[in-house]
Amino acid sequence: MAEQLATFAGGCFWCMVKPFDRYEGVISVVSGYTGGDVPNPSYELVCTNTTGHREAVQITFDDEVISYKTLLDIFWRQIDPTDAGGQFFDRGESYRTAIYVHSEEQREIAEQSKHELEASRKFDKPIQTEILPAKAFYRAEEEHQDYYKKNPAHYNRYAVGSGRERFKSENWSEPK
Repeated sequence: MAEQLATFAGGCFWCMVKPFDRYEGVISVVSGYTGGDVPNPSYELVCTNTTGHREAVQITFDDEVISYKTLLDIFWRQIDPTDAGGQFFDRGESYRTAIYVHSEEQREIAEQSKHELEASRKFDKPIQTEILPAKAFYRAEEEHQDYYKKNPAHYNRYAVGSGRERFKSENWSEPK
């Protein structure tokens, strides 16, 4: 087994765990904060949009079972990659999308994946998702971990009410 990390900011981290959790080769999906310079930030602090951090998920995966490219394909299908101001009704820096790369190889794969999405002309607007070097990742508070399992009714209301589920069904099909 060759464990690797993948880190993605896709708006509210509650909605970014479940899509990855169901794939063989995904060992864990942790909700947290990354991208900023404030050590050990709290949810409340990150929500002030003054820390530079974004809500994100960090995925530990076995690259002999699931590839980084496959994880990127799953990531793109969870977000509106053309929205530079946040995701759905969550606005601000902490909800902006990003791919945080852990190696030069990941950067190259992510750049190619983004280029392919742009070249597909799937969207009329430019792709705004940034590709950035991975920084320290801070695990979010326990109440935010596996939120879709702990609070399924609230999670489902949020996923639908935010507009995320409608956008996904209108713009993406599930990866094979």
